[in-house]
Amino acid sequence: MIVARDLAPAQLDSVLGRTSPVLKLAIAIGWFLGLATTIDPRPPVVVATVAVISAFVLGRVPPADLGRAVAPVWLAALGLAFFNTVFAAANADPSAATLVQVGPFRITAAALAGGIGLGLRLIAIGAVGALFVLTTDPTRLADSLVQQARLSPRFAYGALAAYQAVPRFGEDLTMLRQARRLRGLRGGWHPRLLVGLLVLAIRQGDRVALAMDARAFGSGPRTRYREVRWGPLDVAIGLAAVVVLFVALAVAA
Repeated sequence: MIVARDLAPAQLDSVLGRTSPVLKLAIAIGWFLGLATTIDPRPPVVVATVAVISAFVLGRVPPADLGRAVAPVWLAALGLAFFNTVFAAANADPSAATLVQVGPFRITAAALAGGIGLGLRLIAIGAVGALFVLTTDPTRLADSLVQQARLSPRFAYGALAAYQAVPRFGEDLTMLRQARRLRGLRGGWHPRLLVGLLVLAIRQGDRVALAMDARAFGSGPRTRYREVRWGPLDVAIGLAAVVVLFVALAVAA
């Protein structure tokens, strides 16, 4: 699962670690929208390859971290590709070439190409998302949203608090399961755990809201400890991202 985390010093000092978080977010959204315009399998391959290489070379992301981040995406992509291949409308076309016929199920070349394209697109989206999360410091992201995207501090830092709370759900779930075992109940999955998680999330949100009000977020101009500025590195990364997207879409033309 891809979750927020503090970056290691090597990643903070990497090329992508020093790049503006707002720019990286804009690049990720642009790549997502570009991939959504086609189900051709070649553009996702180009984008995913660039994302993985960038994570290792420009982001100094350890292979183990990247592997853990994209592993669930691979499983989801396989399921998506399978179901979209087996149950595609193209399989009902009598004029389409049949690749596999098992009883009533028929798989055509068009259905297989579409299923593979959708699966690869999901993998590419997961790789880009992992690249953004694994090379972006959450606090610097909030600073960049306020200073460069001109968002409200209440919104930006509230989003930061929610962003950093995601890993806590696993810890809360473990705590609730241990509490059930201490009461002599089954410690596995139970629907009542959702109620406990909801209560803990509401309490955490209430504490964050009180802390932000105590610091007068949104009440007026604020001083800044860390300035986030645009620089030549951001221009270079932005231009390179546009070129990658153009090449990825061009190979499908």
